[in-house]
Amino acid sequence: MVYTISDVVSYLEKLAPPAYQESYDNAQLLTGNPKDKVKGILCSLDATEEVIDEAMKLDCNLVVAHHPIVFKGLRSLTGKNYVERTIIKAIKNDIAIYAIHTNLDHVAIGVNKKICDQLGLEKTKVLSPKKELLTKLTTFVPHANINSVLEALFEAGAGRIGEYKDCSFISEGTGTFTPSTNSNPSVGKKNSFHREPESRVEVMLPSHLEQKVLGVLKQVHPYEEVAYYLHKLENENQEVGAGMIGELASSMGENEFLNLLKSKMNLKIIKHTKLLNKEIKRVAVCGGAGIFLLPMAKKTRADIFITSDIKYHEFFDAENQIVICDIGHYESEIYTKDLLLELLSQKFTNIALYLTKVVTNPITYI
Repeated sequence: MVYTISDVVSYLEKLAPPAYQESYDNAQLLTGNPKDKVKGILCSLDATEEVIDEAMKLDCNLVVAHHPIVFKGLRSLTGKNYVERTIIKAIKNDIAIYAIHTNLDHVAIGVNKKICDQLGLEKTKVLSPKKELLTKLTTFVPHANINSVLEALFEAGAGRIGEYKDCSFISEGTGTFTPSTNSNPSVGKKNSFHREPESRVEVMLPSHLEQKVLGVLKQVHPYEEVAYYLHKLENENQEVGAGMIGELASSMGENEFLNLLKSKMNLKIIKHTKLLNKEIKRVAVCGGAGIFLLPMAKKTRADIFITSDIKYHEFFDAENQIVICDIGHYESEIYTKDLLLELLSQKFTNIALYLTKVVTNPITYI
């Protein structure tokens, strides 16, 4: 089967919807024609000139990167900096760049789950779930059509709560209406008052799927005019949010765990607060800059919190309650490219997939 760039983007955006990215982010297709056929895909943490060169050598016309090479609007393309030079090279050589950034950070199968897997953590869950990402749909369906309507809503993405699917609430009642002369009622008669036994159906859905689910509802519902309403929910979406927390299969000493961390994440150094002479069992992580999650790591009784880009004074905030580790931004997210390869290989078995061999870390250690 031949796949287009649009096919790859659509697949990735089902796994990590763009609606879940932060407002400052720019996770999207940055260069390339969505209609172009995909010859090969190169997975990387960053899209740099060297990565584009590598893609050209491998005959890949799509680079899937975690970090967007373009964060701010470009007012010119003259090659005056590495961002402009990368974009120019990609466009000249018909190479598409797709960035999947904080949306991949925020999903339960994303960046932080990969870190947890590297460390062998179990019972993982999102550390700081996001609110206001869910909508409740309420509609009214004739008894004879309840199963077909529910099946269509579930297929469209409604009715999922954590590890449960096909979730709904149904109550019985009676709907009333009088069809006009210009109507085309599926039940009742024109200009005659009608009572119809109906089920009140309530389902939850991700807010970014509202239009899709409503479109399906209107398509499968037997009524000419479909009665429904939507409520934005304050509920936390337990499958979407920042950071992740999990547990080791068995507790271990602090130094033993730090050695494990160094080995599993392939680290040269670890910056950390003073050790507390306690066993490590519960581990909180956040790829990239995640010190903003420290209060939540404490609240969830994590023994250690692993992230990066911590400022000097922020280390003091451990306050002898938790061990904080800064392992470096690149180092914390280095296995994201492996995650991208794993996700893509589950769908695109006939496309050549590669991991970049370019080390894009701008920081070196001596």
